[in-house]
Amino acid sequence: MPRMVIVHNVVDVDNWLSFKDERADVIGTTMGGSDVVDHVAQDGSNSVAIAANVDDVAAVLAGLESPSPELHAAMERHGVLPPVTVYVER
Repeated sequence: MPRMVIVHNVVDVDNWLSFKDERADVIGTTMGGSDVVDHVAQDGSNSVAIAANVDDVAAVLAGLESPSPELHAAMERHGVLPPVTVYVER
């Protein structure tokens, strides 16, 4: 199971962090992810990252490229700003 890191900016880091449990649930149910960990940039910017183990890298990439209504709504609530960059463990 490869580890992925998803990096993007958010409108407000504190708001984004408040959805930590919901984010882990969404990643688990819609992307087959587990061991979800949030990271916040130490430079004070609004840059964040999510690391997770995933079952199907192609499915995650497809889901991020064309989010389901549920994923899109969650991203909006969490204040996600494009672009979203994905790194995959090799």
